[in-house]
Amino acid sequence: MDKVKQTAAEAVGDISDHASLAVGGFGLSGVPHVLIEAVYAHGASGLSVVSNNCGVDGRGLGILLAAGRIARVTGSYIGDNKEFARQYLGGELEVELVPQGTLAERLRAGGCGIPAFYTPAGVGTQVADGGLPRRYAPDGSAALVSPAKEIRTFGGRDHVLEHSVTTDFALVRAARGDRHGNLVFNKAARNFNPLAAMAGRVTIAEVEELVEPGELDPDAIHVPGVFVQRLIVLTREQSLDKGIERRTISAPDERGTVRDR
Repeated sequence: MDKVKQTAAEAVGDISDHASLAVGGFGLSGVPHVLIEAVYAHGASGLSVVSNNCGVDGRGLGILLAAGRIARVTGSYIGDNKEFARQYLGGELEVELVPQGTLAERLRAGGCGIPAFYTPAGVGTQVADGGLPRRYAPDGSAALVSPAKEIRTFGGRDHVLEHSVTTDFALVRAARGDRHGNLVFNKAARNFNPLAAMAGRVTIAEVEELVEPGELDPDAIHVPGVFVQRLIVLTREQSLDKGIERRTISAPDERGTVRDR
């Protein structure tokens, strides 16, 4: 029942080339940076990643992307990641863009054993009709496009069939966890982490604080340990190393002091 591994390298050691990964986080909030860096050091390549976004340049999944380790991304947006955009438009990366709520439900459904579901999101667009470029050719044309999806009407409204997502592994970050793998997330850092944890066949969590079984309030647990197979405990320095995706500052006050917003 003790799922704690001594090192991140040990925890990710069996992630092989061409494995699929569900990765928690939104922007740089709640991203399992230490586990991602361990995957980078481990050397796995040709990875298929399912994540809301693919980090930023030089941070989060961005380090795997820049190293050419990711072959396919299923996500909601490219954001400000210039390398992500360059690889996608240059035909180096296959990308499946999914409405954010649909992506969340595809992960949740996978964790619950639901093979597919219907949603109105995307009806009347290329999400349902097909034709979204998934990979570009060197000349800028679409080398691979999304297929058309099944449409059914419920209550007089059209819905599109979406398939659930399961992956070989999942990487998540939690504020607290116990040795049985029960996890608690902090505020906005919760985001896609519980959903990714549910979708992975082998889920690996990095936790900022480890407590003993029984110390977590059962009503406060966000992910039960049944979904988590391994976890590592972060050092204080690793716990405090939280990137800011976009820093803004306020105008100077009457004393000339400038503060972060």
